[in-house]
Amino acid sequence: MSRSFLAICLAFIVSAAFAQQPDVLATSSLRNFTSADLTAETRTGWEQRARSLASAREQLLAQMVSEQLLLLEARSANTTSAKLIDTIRKRIADPADDEIKRTYDANAQALGNKPLNEVRTTIISFLRRDPEERALKAYVEDLAGKYRVGYASDINAPGLKPTDVLFTIGDKSFTAQQFENRYRLAIYDQKADIADEVEADLTERIFAALVEKESGLLKIDQQAYLAREVTDKLKQFTDDERADVVRTLKDRLFSKYRVRFLIEQPQPVVQKISVDDDPARGPVNAPVTLVMFADFQCPACSRTHPILQKVLSEFPGKVRFVARDYPLETIHENAFRAALAAGAANTQGKFFEYGELLYKNQDALDDESLKKYAAQTGLNVRQFEQDLNSERTAAEVRKDIADGEAYGVNGTPTIFVNGVVVRRLAADDFRKAIKDALRSAVPAAARTAPR
Repeated sequence: MSRSFLAICLAFIVSAAFAQQPDVLATSSLRNFTSADLTAETRTGWEQRARSLASAREQLLAQMVSEQLLLLEARSANTTSAKLIDTIRKRIADPADDEIKRTYDANAQALGNKPLNEVRTTIISFLRRDPEERALKAYVEDLAGKYRVGYASDINAPGLKPTDVLFTIGDKSFTAQQFENRYRLAIYDQKADIADEVEADLTERIFAALVEKESGLLKIDQQAYLAREVTDKLKQFTDDERADVVRTLKDRLFSKYRVRFLIEQPQPVVQKISVDDDPARGPVNAPVTLVMFADFQCPACSRTHPILQKVLSEFPGKVRFVARDYPLETIHENAFRAALAAGAANTQGKFFEYGELLYKNQDALDDESLKKYAAQTGLNVRQFEQDLNSERTAAEVRKDIADGEAYGVNGTPTIFVNGVVVRRLAADDFRKAIKDALRSAVPAAARTAPR
């Protein structure tokens, strides 16, 4: 064997061994923690993060093309993209009764063992999902031919410049900058989700290692240590109380062992979110402005709303809450009308009272129900009906949608605190976002200036 060939082989072996070394993700006085400490699933996600991001960008590009094609066709037909999609979906027949029954029997436990008649609508929606998606995909492919879609630069190409054209539709070009502007929040979320999952997993691994160390020093087993430090300190034995005690223990141990995370977090996207002239609560000059883009037919919005309001009550005089509309018309058929109704209620000063009824009655948002809620809220019903059907009210909703799209809103609820999106819809995350904003608050006028 020649000396040069042996050198090449050794270099390859050393290179391969180096490439397989796990990343150091956290340090402590006990030891370093690496990607090898993660669960197999989380470690795979971490190691394949670049591939996942590239795939996400490709999917978002396909979404951008679809949105533009639907917009063109909607303008041509003097309708909306949502109505076009609804027309395609309605062409799909409901599943047969025997298919519904088979699906119910196979998933009864997952459906909470509820009677078939109570979950029939859910099952039908589930069974329709795939054929509807196939029909929509075929429809968009037809539109791509009709409007002459052409692809230029690769969305994941190294050195992609903002002015590079990604695709064309007819004679119109769409650039990398337009893509980044439209999906900057989605791309940030993709990166942050991976980092958060790794940090959460690693936190539990580190906590377990520190508990093992502490219990060993005390010469007791780990269960006895946790009983002493957690269970024995509980007074009410609620989940919230236990979480608080465990969090306090983690903080103490992480401080004692000087735990430091090395996971690189993506830089948050900070934007100037206009409050427009939308319904608001709280002082105009509050140091923190929280803007919520919501859909009254969205279940996640109805779950999040009371949690958010409770957290806001903990910061009296410090936060201005602004409600903006982002009805997801393609999946919630009554969302746009519900937004109009809330806007009509707002003209009579009852937006928040009326909105509470919408969130509590998401299964009944037809026009008759909307009028009924107006009466229940004490509104002038005749005036309400005029405002419900006025172009001025519709224009307000459409402006909110357009602004939301410009800010990268891609679903509901999307909540911004001083221009930074809150990624998880939990009370602790809302509190942290508000506290962080209070620490770095700037004058309200600088934050809420229109785009």
